[in-house]
Amino acid sequence: EIQLQESGGGSVQPGGSLRLSCIRSTNGGRTTWFRQAPGKAREAVAMIFPGGIVTEVVDSVKGRFTVAQDDSGTKIYLQMNNLKPEDSAMYYCAAGYTYGSWLGAGNYHYWGQGTQVTVSS
Repeated sequence: EIQLQESGGGSVQPGGSLRLSCIRSTNGGRTTWFRQAPGKAREAVAMIFPGGIVTEVVDSVKGRFTVAQDDSGTKIYLQMNNLKPEDSAMYYCAAGYTYGSWLGAGNYHYWGQGTQVTVSS
């Protein structure tokens, strides 16, 4: 079992920045950030492979969000710049990927409790 804990959410104005953190109880395996806004499906945002070299981000946040990890592989960061109101959501990190597309929320076993991001003026 992998335990995950997110932090770093908050309220910012459009154009602002936040850095989210996800602490894993163990390293190994990919970690993916998802977000879910009220009334919407949970959607993948960014993913990082063990070692931190290979990453993916979805088109809607490309150029604004980056994902990274520390040397231990147990702290995963999501740096979010130039935030927009449509980025407002609960952000989750997920691990325990099984198979299929990394974008699929159903393809992960373990989830954190989430951290809220609100972007408004």
